[in-house]
Amino acid sequence: MTYAHHMTSARCRPAPLAAELRVGAMRLARRLRRERSSTDITDTQYSVLAALDRRGPQTLRALADHENVQPPSMTRTVTALEEAGLARRTPHPDDGRQLLVVLTEAGTRHVHETRRRRDAWLAEQLAALSLDDRAALARAAALLQEIATR
Repeated sequence: MTYAHHMTSARCRPAPLAAELRVGAMRLARRLRRERSSTDITDTQYSVLAALDRRGPQTLRALADHENVQPPSMTRTVTALEEAGLARRTPHPDDGRQLLVVLTEAGTRHVHETRRRRDAWLAEQLAALSLDDRAALARAAALLQEIATR
């Protein structure tokens, strides 16, 4: 019998379930972070690259706000990404006083390869589960997305 079949009503109460979900999500996130195309950049640097890939060119301020860091910290992060050839600064098309941070082709390749590796690792783990367990995770994934956007 799988883990999903051992759930008790006590473990389904909001507080114990919240604790289990938090721990499980953190462990999974930590494990997924190990799957990346390069160990030469930090998790924070990868997060900035991924944000640029998803959201397009951003100002340093917008990136700092998105990553919940102070602008000087983001400046250091972007400088490291520039030095690695993964991002560059370019003039803002509408405001000459600002610069936009954009991904280079190498930065885009890095993000896409890291996502591919993470998806492949997770797909391999999911393939080892029963169809019922994968269905339960599919339902949970939708619910977690809903909770995260509240």
